[in-house]
Order: sequence, then structure tokens, then C-alpha cells
Amino acid sequence: MVDELVLLLHALLMRHRALTIENSQLMEQLRLLVCERASLLRQVRPPSCPVPFPETFNGESSRLPEFIVQTASYMLVNENRFCNDAMKVAFLISLLTGEAEEWVVPYIEMDSPILSDYRAFLEEMKQCFGWDDDEDDDDYEEDDY
Repeated sequence: MVDELVLLLHALLMRHRALTIENSQLMEQLRLLVCERASLLRQVRPPSCPVPFPETFNGESSRLPEFIVQTASYMLVNENRFCNDAMKVAFLISLLTGEAEEWVVPYIEMDSPILSDYRAFLEEMKQCFGWDDDEDDDDYEEDDY
């Protein structure tokens, strides 16, 4: 009985290891497909779009507000392409490079719920890359004096 349980446990561990490896490979394929999609989107921009395709974001804090405005504007004029939060988040992820791309990988690997929540994803980006909404308010208040 004990030997059977040991064999079963060993088989389960081997299956778990195989599934973990397969999952890692699939996540890497997903990352590559997201990057390829972003590259293709840049090449096939609709000529009539009044808002230019957003630039990539590499994690530089000073560029985060600009990145958010660019992507929000682009998604607004192309709302038929971004029908839900998951599509919006996927679009943002496709534009991440460098440090920002490295930052998002763990969220993808654990299939985080944040990937389906546009506002939460933006808040997480703001927190990670150092943009505090209160700073804007403070600057505005200082200008009033």
C-alpha cells in the first residue's frame, strides 16, 4: 500500500513538473505573440486614425503620464478594437519594453486577475513606476499661491 502511494506521488510529481515546463513554454510563446502583434499593429496603422499609434514604454517614470495619455487616446478613437478591459491591458502590454516588460512578466506567468482589469493595471503601473496622482494635485495647488 505504501509503495503504491509512493509510486502515485512520484507520478504526480513528474506530471506536475511536466505541466510546469509546458506552462512556462506556453507563457513564453504568449509573450512572443504579444510582441509580434504589437509589431504588426505598428506596420498596419489605419491611415484615417486622427491619433498616432502610441510609443513604447520602457519604464522611465517621467514618460508614464505621456504613455497613458497616448494609449488612452488611441484606444478611445479605436474603441471597436478595445471592447473590454483584457483587450486594453493586452494592448498596453504589447507596448512595454525593457524594465516595464520585465515588470509585467510575473503577472502574465501567474495569470493575474489584474490582466482583466484596465484601471487596476494602470494603478499598478503608476505605483511601480513612480507616478502619484497626488503629486499633480500638489503642483496645481502650489501654482495657485
